Amino acid sequence: MARGLVAVVGRPNVGKSTLFNRLVGDRVAIVEDEPGTTRDRIYAPVEWRGREFTLVDTGGLDDAQGTMETAVREQAQAAIDEADVVVFVVDAKDGILPVEHDVADRLRRARKPVILAANKAESWRTEAQAAEFYELGLGDLFSISALQGVGTGDLLDAIVDRLPAPGGEAGPDTGEARIAIVGRPNVGKSSFLNKLAGEERSVVTEIPGTTRDAVDTVIVRGERQIRLVDTAGIRRRGRIDEGIEKFALLRTVRALERADVAILITDATEGLTAQDVHIAGYALEAYIGLVLAVNKWDLVPHSAENTSAVEGTIDREFHFAPWLEHRFVSAKTGRGVEEALAAALAVVDERKKRIATADLHRMLVEAVAAHPPPADRNGKEVRFHHVTQAKGPAPTFVFFVDRPAAVHFSYSRYLENQIRERFGFAGTPLKIELRGARE
Repeated sequence: MARGLVAVVGRPNVGKSTLFNRLVGDRVAIVEDEPGTTRDRIYAPVEWRGREFTLVDTGGLDDAQGTMETAVREQAQAAIDEADVVVFVVDAKDGILPVEHDVADRLRRARKPVILAANKAESWRTEAQAAEFYELGLGDLFSISALQGVGTGDLLDAIVDRLPAPGGEAGPDTGEARIAIVGRPNVGKSSFLNKLAGEERSVVTEIPGTTRDAVDTVIVRGERQIRLVDTAGIRRRGRIDEGIEKFALLRTVRALERADVAILITDATEGLTAQDVHIAGYALEAYIGLVLAVNKWDLVPHSAENTSAVEGTIDREFHFAPWLEHRFVSAKTGRGVEEALAAALAVVDERKKRIATADLHRMLVEAVAAHPPPADRNGKEVRFHHVTQAKGPAPTFVFFVDRPAAVHFSYSRYLENQIRERFGFAGTPLKIELRGARE
């Protein structure tokens, strides 16, 4: 099920990032340890009252070229295009600025749920001043202090109440393979997609996607129907300021939530970049399969040494996902494009594999015998009891152990590697869960 998207917008220095960190809470520290993410990530998952949503910090948009007013207007428009709910943050101490009237007008015309949050209301005096913002005509006003956490629970309640009803955009599993084509701007995503969809009799129909200008393309290979989840927004042409481009990346995030596998397009003439790794990290966080398609391979010198060097770079840069598949392609000539699609379909099949509990138990017994789990800090032995494969879109394995908290993450990684050695699952991340033996 795709999460709702909640955007935090506002002019610079009103406390958007502070509010973001407050609402995300401890998850920030956890997420920062994940491969492919950075301290200045612009989105994070939040759960409140049993509902999950993706919270977006649009702080990066403040760095856009041009006047501050232009940057804020672009920020608000990006939020209008993408978000299910918009949290408009203002500074209770500063009062209403002219640019905020303009943003409020845009938000009203968009007819999307808007929550007005007057930040920095640390005192009763400031909270009283915040009443001025009712003039913006955006409905209920929430006086908060992101720094101290005052009022943020009520704000989260309001967000959850305004989210669209839960429901998976992709619908029930119909056997259709859902593949997201993702990557940086200008790496050849459009050409890759067109090569797949434009040849032979493969195009069945075009279906509007979840973002305003994205289109999903359904193609057929043999008897198999494939939905190519397009991320049109990240391909925008022309001059794009850094902030809007970052916001466009959210279309990729939403596409990943709807996909089984992502084909990550990179540019062989430029080499791997930090953004390539970031996008792979997003796929990993979504627990979907990953195939790396190194595009423009026709433009680089062909030699065994060069191929080996590129593969070595892939191994180093994507060390957090040693299981990913890669193919060398040319979207221009068509070389390797169908092979990349075939690799993605193979990953879809890998993700659907079910392993018998008896086979998993045998693997566990042999793995523990070969490499017993380390004792805890008090020297007490950690005992594994059994393992099973849980249902879910991603391959998930639940290990029952007497004291889950005492199991070091490196041992969980060892168990994951044992599963891969015996049962495969190439091209997809695995979820490893540890539960108490009595659960």
